[in-house]
Amino acid sequence: MDTFRRIEIILYVKDQQKSADFYAKILKKLPILNVPGMTEFALSEHCILGLMPENGIATILSNTMPHPNQGNGIPRCELYLTVEEIETEFENAVIHGAKIVSPIKERNWGDCACYLADPDGHIIAFAQPLRI
Repeated sequence: MDTFRRIEIILYVKDQQKSADFYAKILKKLPILNVPGMTEFALSEHCILGLMPENGIATILSNTMPHPNQGNGIPRCELYLTVEEIETEFENAVIHGAKIVSPIKERNWGDCACYLADPDGHIIAFAQPLRI
């Protein structure tokens, strides 16, 4: 039995609109939701990428956790996306402002992958399985 009907990964961002524009360009799709406080992109039928302003989540976290802006620019997560054309995705991301962390190269786990950073320092990896 599949317990999870929908998976949503939410990144806390400094500027929701800037991040929404960035992800729309690198994902090559429009958000399915874009309202003050949340932007969502459908990555697959059951997986959503959400973007929430740091100040919005800070009100929920109240004083129990550090304010997310204290970690801005520090890699805090990785979005690993397996794609058909890694070179195309890499170039598209760089053109739209992604910072290169590690170029495209063969990795010892069986993928060819590259690593980039979004405007908040979250890591985005594009990967393509190595064909043997």
